[in-house]
Amino acid sequence: MNKIKLLPTNKEELKERGWDALDVIFVTADAYCDHPSFGVALLSRFLEAKGYRVGILAQPDWRKRDDFLKLGQPRLFFGVTAGNLDSMLNIYTSSLNFRKHDKYSPGGLADLRPKLPTIVYANRLREIFPKTPLLIGGIEASLRRLSYYDFWSDKVRRSILFDAKADILIYGMGERPLFEIAARLAQGEPVGGINDVRGTVISRSSFSFLENPVVLPSFGEVVSDKHKFIRAFNLYTHELDPWTARPVVQKTDTRFCIQLPPAEPLSEKEMDELYDLPFSRQCHPSYDKFGGVPALKTVETSITSHRGCAGSCSFCSLSLHQGRRVTSRSMASIASEAKNLAAGKDFKGVISDVGGPTANMYAVRCLIDYKCAKEDCLWPEVCRNFEIDYDRQIQMLGSLRSLEGVKRVNIQSGVRYDLLLLPKAQKYFKMLCQYHVSGQLKIAPEHVSDKVLHLMHKPPFKLYEKFLQAYKALNKELGKDQFLAQYFITAHPGCGLDEAKLLAAFTKKLGYVPEQLQDFIPLPMTRSSVMYHTGLDPETGKPLTVAKKGSERALQRKMVQGPKKKPRALNPLT
Repeated sequence: MNKIKLLPTNKEELKERGWDALDVIFVTADAYCDHPSFGVALLSRFLEAKGYRVGILAQPDWRKRDDFLKLGQPRLFFGVTAGNLDSMLNIYTSSLNFRKHDKYSPGGLADLRPKLPTIVYANRLREIFPKTPLLIGGIEASLRRLSYYDFWSDKVRRSILFDAKADILIYGMGERPLFEIAARLAQGEPVGGINDVRGTVISRSSFSFLENPVVLPSFGEVVSDKHKFIRAFNLYTHELDPWTARPVVQKTDTRFCIQLPPAEPLSEKEMDELYDLPFSRQCHPSYDKFGGVPALKTVETSITSHRGCAGSCSFCSLSLHQGRRVTSRSMASIASEAKNLAAGKDFKGVISDVGGPTANMYAVRCLIDYKCAKEDCLWPEVCRNFEIDYDRQIQMLGSLRSLEGVKRVNIQSGVRYDLLLLPKAQKYFKMLCQYHVSGQLKIAPEHVSDKVLHLMHKPPFKLYEKFLQAYKALNKELGKDQFLAQYFITAHPGCGLDEAKLLAAFTKKLGYVPEQLQDFIPLPMTRSSVMYHTGLDPETGKPLTVAKKGSERALQRKMVQGPKKKPRALNPLT
């Protein structure tokens, strides 16, 4: 595993491979970690396996021209991304203070990335290499692909495609569109003529070449009229299904921002091929003097089992980025990765996590193949056509536990507690508590007010209470002393002081302070960000209480958390 060569990051490493130039150069605001949990590493290895020469510029100093010249000019294109996390979340706390640490940088150093690096890096590249095709992608670009409300500037902004001056924006999971664009550019097709790649956003002077497009209110209209902002949101959220979506068009200044339908998710076979690619699972050796990269240390021995989330929580970006269709890897592919991990000389016997956006959505399928108008398979209740093969989950995890050299397999990804209450899940639930909880199980009740939970598209409070009792009883039966890491959000739209009091009273009754208490942050293009910006429920048009002032947000947090700066960590379930 350690003999696997990293991709070149400078001209010296380029020469070591015997290459004089590259086909593709990825520019990322994260440190370079050759691990499948990092998007740039995954896409780079994917293109490498397809025969392309790929290099990586990690965290270039945007103030220095020479940093963007380290690998020269690519034959096909530059691919720019802000990295695994939205840069504004990476730089700012929910109260808009600067974070002191950046876990995606060497040694956790801050100030190694600019605000909105997708724009900053792309502009520098356009300045230095004006004729080289320029693609942008990743979570930051996906959440800004159409006009959006920006919490950090308190403004409605146009698609990031325009501000980055890029040729193409890739949204969602990028393998399919990235490979198609690379192949077409390699064949000599001009980037300005690529009008039909699914999973992309382009800018054109006309959209007459499209069939049956959905036309949104223009950028100018959504800036000046909150009702038209809501209309635009309601229109584009109906066009997220890969098999039914139509092109979406929004006039922006003198041009048209065109979102083509989403790319089809990878099949199980394609997922296996992707994650079976060779990864060193190490960061670039230049980071060793800083003690490595904190984010890598948390996932070094983790395994991705699936993609996508069938839920569509109002505040969450997953359905916009990964989609609601869950694609799982085969048990054989997961076991193969676990064997490779166990064979590593530094492996301590513990697989830290096996999961995805939601750990217990592995082996999900829809009995009618998602052929319905629902945009959320789990709300207001779990759909009768939504089925999880818990026997397959049990078999998969059991096979990992039995591997030579593996002492323990933990589940660190969060779980949907409502799915654990389903009758078919009881055997899995017991196995999870018996073998796979490392001290505490991660769940996200988010709130206790049914009014707020309804707006969040989260299960009602009674299900959360039922889960607490079930978890406590199951651990008592197993003789386990295990806890819950529970995530709550304060100041979500619709949450006023009365709702904050309910949450505070509930946590006081339990006798603990939440380990993870988050002031609401309106992520771009999410339903909750629409509520925050407009003060209206986009589904009903009814006005909502919205805590926008810093003092209002801080008060809600203080009501729940109390005056102490550092909350106590665990819920004893007493």
